Amino acid sequence: MSARTDLPTLLGFNPDPTPAPRTPVHEAICRQAARTPDATALRYGDDALTYRQLLDDAAALASRLTARGIGPGAVVGLSARRGPALVTAVLGVLLSGAAYVPLDPRHPPVRLRAMLDSTRAALLLTDDTAPPLPDGHPVPVLPLTGAPPDDDPSAGAPVPLDWRHHRAEPAVVDGLCCVIFTSGSTGEPKGVELPHAALANRLAGMLARHRLGPSDVLLQKTPYTFDVSIWELLLAFLAGGTLAVAPPDAHRDPQALVELIRRHGVTMVHFVPSMLALFVTEPGAGLCTTLRTVLCGGEALPPALANTLTAALPQAAVHNMYGPAEATIDVTGWHCRPHEDGDLVPIGRPLSNVRAYVVDESGGLAPVGVPGELLLAGPSLARGYAGRPDLTAERFVELPVAGRAERVYRTGDLARWSPDGHLDYLGRIDTQVKIRGQRVELGEIEATLRRHPRVRDAIAALRDGRTLVAYAVPAAGGPDEFDEALLRGHLADHLPEHMVPARVVPLTAIPTTAHGKADRTALPPPPRRRPPRPGR
Repeated sequence: MSARTDLPTLLGFNPDPTPAPRTPVHEAICRQAARTPDATALRYGDDALTYRQLLDDAAALASRLTARGIGPGAVVGLSARRGPALVTAVLGVLLSGAAYVPLDPRHPPVRLRAMLDSTRAALLLTDDTAPPLPDGHPVPVLPLTGAPPDDDPSAGAPVPLDWRHHRAEPAVVDGLCCVIFTSGSTGEPKGVELPHAALANRLAGMLARHRLGPSDVLLQKTPYTFDVSIWELLLAFLAGGTLAVAPPDAHRDPQALVELIRRHGVTMVHFVPSMLALFVTEPGAGLCTTLRTVLCGGEALPPALANTLTAALPQAAVHNMYGPAEATIDVTGWHCRPHEDGDLVPIGRPLSNVRAYVVDESGGLAPVGVPGELLLAGPSLARGYAGRPDLTAERFVELPVAGRAERVYRTGDLARWSPDGHLDYLGRIDTQVKIRGQRVELGEIEATLRRHPRVRDAIAALRDGRTLVAYAVPAAGGPDEFDEALLRGHLADHLPEHMVPARVVPLTAIPTTAHGKADRTALPPPPRRRPPRPGR
């Protein structure tokens, strides 16, 4: 292989640009609903909603929001269990012109407050899963169900919104549709600001790539704080198809997923590989014959798992997808072959209007076959991070390409081009890891642990590819005074459940390399838990 690769070859690996759509997704959904108002839009258990019913409910909510001054430029917090009310809430917020930020009520109150504060949320929409915000928090709460409270003297009478002739204002077209939070290396979660144009481009590309139409049924099962949920919630409506909504927690139950897919005739579904491995071994998975498209993402897809899936569901096209929230969900895709071999399944080629670059340590384009950091460009890029211009400037930079500067997102992922123009994912160049498809910055765990007065220094690691372990250097005292339960409790008060380490282990000092950097490879395995002392 040549040590150099000419620029036209590298640039030619990216697709030819196509006109990026400017119509916001919710406006396109209104147009589709006007064409097929009596078609089934949503199924949940034994219940069904037509497009007319769904949009009527969403427009009524949008009117309530508008009466409270919510409109273009505003951000609305959303806390609701999975179900029809959640779908209505997302569409209602978008129809009002505002953006939504999904909140998990199980997250610690201090974390939820940080999310609302950084996005300057004007309102919190919730069902009876209202998150436990600190007393006196200024964000007003509006219930999704039941009679609206008469506690806002500034609210005017709701003005009916006619979704059949809805046209978004210019301020909406150029504004935000959603803010998705991910783990932050500085110790605070970071909110990725997704503009309408980015989402419209991504979903238009998915419609074309997977040839979706009115006969398709898409399953919504991903937790709505995860970026994949955005297309799961909205894509079926753009196609004139049906959205089948899974009950809360069904995404963790492979038997329930088999039953849902067969009951509703689901044609398209997304899996994180760790969950896919459970699904394909579930009795009855091979009977999900309506599936014609299976998307995998969030974690590396092992070739053996891809082969098991294609053998179990030969009628389904299996795609390995890759993409960070900062580039609006998926940016590359690989159509898996019946017999994938090698050590990894490629993450594929850039999707519609995505430009991908692999750069070396000097910032120059790396030749074919040479690993480097993966950078992304195009209309699907996020605006940046909510309330964090410093992080935005650090991760969204300009790259000189072919004589001009282009805005790119630095993924922190290590990748390489193959000679035929697909990308291989090779890991991370920093301390970010994936836990069941969710991004976790080890630095956030470490920073949170260091804030405890009993901790002088800390480091975290992912052991065996699945178990988070933290190590703490006590501020004072010996091992007998180390209180693991206290420190895990401190972490649980500030971090979501999936980020709380299984163990917190005492160290006398953080191991370092010959260059003085922290050496995670030298961390000892967690000791076996000691039995309780007599009398305790």
